[in-house]
Amino acid sequence: MKCLGIESTAHTIGVGICEMDSKGSISVLANARHLYKPPAGEGIIPRVAADHHGEFFPSVLKEALAAAGVKMSDIDLFAFSQGPGIGQCLRVSCSAAKFLASKHSKPILGINHCAAHLEISRGLLGMEDPLYVYVSGANTQLITENRDSRASVSKTGKGAGGMSPSSRFLVLGETLDMGLGNLFDVFAREAKFEYPHGSEVARLAEKGGYFPLPYTVKGMNFAFAGLLTSAVRSLKEHKREDVSHSLMETAFAELCEAAERALCLTGKNEVTVCGGVAQNRRFCEMLTQMCEGQGARFGVVAPEYNADNGAMIAYAALSEWKKGRRSKIDELKPNGYWRIDEVT
Repeated sequence: MKCLGIESTAHTIGVGICEMDSKGSISVLANARHLYKPPAGEGIIPRVAADHHGEFFPSVLKEALAAAGVKMSDIDLFAFSQGPGIGQCLRVSCSAAKFLASKHSKPILGINHCAAHLEISRGLLGMEDPLYVYVSGANTQLITENRDSRASVSKTGKGAGGMSPSSRFLVLGETLDMGLGNLFDVFAREAKFEYPHGSEVARLAEKGGYFPLPYTVKGMNFAFAGLLTSAVRSLKEHKREDVSHSLMETAFAELCEAAERALCLTGKNEVTVCGGVAQNRRFCEMLTQMCEGQGARFGVVAPEYNADNGAMIAYAALSEWKKGRRSKIDELKPNGYWRIDEVT
């Protein structure tokens, strides 16, 4: 069974093709993408990003089909990133997937973008039940699969934190203000760094030295707004390499502390980091050291699967299809605020 997945939650238009064999094993056949680059010093402009996705979708689709060596008639299932994300961008993948599914009379699934990051990481790494350190632009969360939720549901029908009894995932801790990716993006724009902002902060950080910046961890939650403000102000007194280094080290240390606490609480022996910021080598080094100290296995997939991509949408869709999930095309609509702990 072959699935074509379309990703367009933010700055990337991506098309991926995955195949599931008779035993239920899923493999990636193609993963094509094109990145929208905002003007210097600016963030994503929703309307312009959506126009970019619409413009480049045909060529990205053609590239994915060619790389997989398949025709559109070979596709058995279509899927798209239903949310969370930027509304105007989400409509691109939703409209494209619906059109293709209708044209070829094939089934369609809407996939949670965050869950897709988690699913492809777990699957490609061969992990059973890991602690997920999810780090993207808008989301930074410590997540575990909610396998025992029904046993702890109260009479109100809600689990811990107001979670639905059927929720697949449990958020153990998360940012109290902004995502890790947005932290680096806003800082880089204030410092007038080149795009892509996260990569530029990481490049400069390798050349810098450390000085203290605000550090905020509350249980398994964390915050970055004060850290951002202090880092931007520090640009007046410190070299940008030193500020970049201190900002990155402090933010990563916050997450490592919270993740270690979550690891001890859950007793898990596997940890994976996923999402765009998971491409940062220094962060992976710090998580590796933390896991070694706790006797846990650490894993991270190749960068192309941590960046926003269509393959993860197709991968997650096949996994959901295998579990029996089905949907009606007319009921599928973008949901820009679809939290991971609302996924059933």
